[in-house]
Amino acid sequence: MSIEFALRLIGMMVFALLGVLLGIDLSDALYLPPEATGLTFSLMGALAGLIITPWITTYPARTARRIITQMPAENLFASMVGLLIGMTVSALLALPLSLLPNLLGQLLPTIAAIVITYMSMMVFALRAQDIFALFGGVWQGTPTRRVRGKAAHFSPSSEILLDTSVIIDGRILDISQTGFLQGALIIPRFVLNELQHVADSGEMLRRNRGKRGLEILSELQQLSHSPVRIIDDDIDGIDEVDEKLVLLSQQRNAPVMTNDFNLNRVAEIQGVTVLNINELANALKAIFLPGEVIDIHIVMEGREANQGVGYLEDGTMVVVEDAKRYMDRTIPVLITRYIVTNAGRMYFAQPVESSLRK
Repeated sequence: MSIEFALRLIGMMVFALLGVLLGIDLSDALYLPPEATGLTFSLMGALAGLIITPWITTYPARTARRIITQMPAENLFASMVGLLIGMTVSALLALPLSLLPNLLGQLLPTIAAIVITYMSMMVFALRAQDIFALFGGVWQGTPTRRVRGKAAHFSPSSEILLDTSVIIDGRILDISQTGFLQGALIIPRFVLNELQHVADSGEMLRRNRGKRGLEILSELQQLSHSPVRIIDDDIDGIDEVDEKLVLLSQQRNAPVMTNDFNLNRVAEIQGVTVLNINELANALKAIFLPGEVIDIHIVMEGREANQGVGYLEDGTMVVVEDAKRYMDRTIPVLITRYIVTNAGRMYFAQPVESSLRK
C-alpha cells in the first residue's frame, strides 16, 4: 500500500469524524434527525477527505522535496538561517504589538510574524551567495586556491559547470592545471550519465570519444588545481541535457563551460554566462600587425594562382602571395593584412624578397 493511499484513508476517517460531529451539531440547531444528519455529513466528510487529503499532504510534500532537492545547499542553509532570524525578530515584536488596543493587538503579532519570517527567508535565500561571500571574506580572508592534494576555500558563487563537450575536448585538463580557474569545477550527474552513454555507444567514433571523456574526467579529479565535484542536482520533467544545464546554471548562478555552439547560443539568450574554450584559444593566439615580419613554412598551394599557405604554431592560417615556388620551405614573410572569422584570424602576407623588390 502506497503512502498516498494510506494518507487518503486516514484523511477520509478524520474528515468523516468531523462530518459526524458537524452533523450532530447541525441536527440540534435545525431540529433534524441526528442519526440521518450525522450519517449524511459523515459520508460527505469521508468523500471530501478522500479528495482533499493529497492536496494538503502528499502534493505539498512532493513540491517541498523537489524544491529542497534542487536548491543549492548554501541557499537551503541560508533559508534556515533566515527562518531563525525571522522567528527571533517576530518573537521580540510580539509583546509590544500585543499591547495595541482591541483587534490590532490580537492580529498584528501573527501578521507580523508571518510577514517578517517570510521576508527574512526570501532575502537570505535569494542573496545567499552574496552573504556567504561576505562572511567568507571576513572568516577566511581572500579565497585560497587548492594545491594538489589539499582542500581549498571558495565562495559559493565560485563554481563552473562543465558540459559533455568540454570534457571530451580535453583542454580543460591543461587549463585547470594552470591555476587560472578560480573556482570549483562542477559536473552534474546527468552530464556524467550522458558521458557514460556516449562511451557505451555502438558507433566506434562516439565510443572512443566517450572513453576519452571519462579518462579526462578521471585525470581532472587527480591533477586539477581546482576542486572537482560531481553533484546529484537534477531538473525534474526535462530530458534534454543542455536545457537541464542551463536551468541548473541559473539556479546556482554559475557559468557554463562548453564548446557546443548551440548550447552557447541558447545559454546566452537566457542570460547565462558561457565560458567557451574555443573563444579562449582564439583570444590567446599571437597577434601580428601589418608590417611585421615572421617566418612561415609553406605547406600547400592557395586557392589563387601562385599563392602558398602556411600555418603558425597555434594553427592560424597564413596565405602568402607569390609563394608557390617556396613550397616545403620556411621563408620570412611580411604581414600585409588580416581578417577575423568565427574560427579566428587569418593573415595575408608576401615574401620579404618580393616586398623588397617593390
